[in-house]
Amino acid sequence: MGKLENASVQRVAAALAEHGIEGRIVELTDTARSAQDAADTIGCELGAIVKSLVLEINGQAVMALIAGDRQCDTSAMPNALSLDGQCKRADADLVRAATGMAIGGVAPVGHSQTVPMVVDGSLARFDKIYAAAGHPYCVFQTTLKELNRITAAPVSDKISV
Repeated sequence: MGKLENASVQRVAAALAEHGIEGRIVELTDTARSAQDAADTIGCELGAIVKSLVLEINGQAVMALIAGDRQCDTSAMPNALSLDGQCKRADADLVRAATGMAIGGVAPVGHSQTVPMVVDGSLARFDKIYAAAGHPYCVFQTTLKELNRITAAPVSDKISV
């Protein structure tokens, strides 16, 4: 079975299709498990990679979609999502339970449950950005405007440093 037939990738493809986006998931020859790996494989700037970071606020999974050359300011996440509590990295079990995907291939769409999320406004620096598509070897190209539309997530300039 090819990577594009992977169940997580198929969920991402279906979620994209619901928004009128089809045929944009590509299988890479090398891994995109990290932002740097993805940038090297795609041949783009590190900042054009969307890191899908699953975090936890009071036991609830949340997601930050952060530019590859930035770090998530976890202290800003609760306010950005109108939640109370401290934000920390989610463990692998929570990531899998919330998204249905494994760390290293978590996409911004196609999750097994609704995950509150916020998008890093610094991604506006790039005409094209690339997000994971449910597998460490699969990505899709998008734009900040389109990512905002398909995730219905607010864009914030305060969640990355």
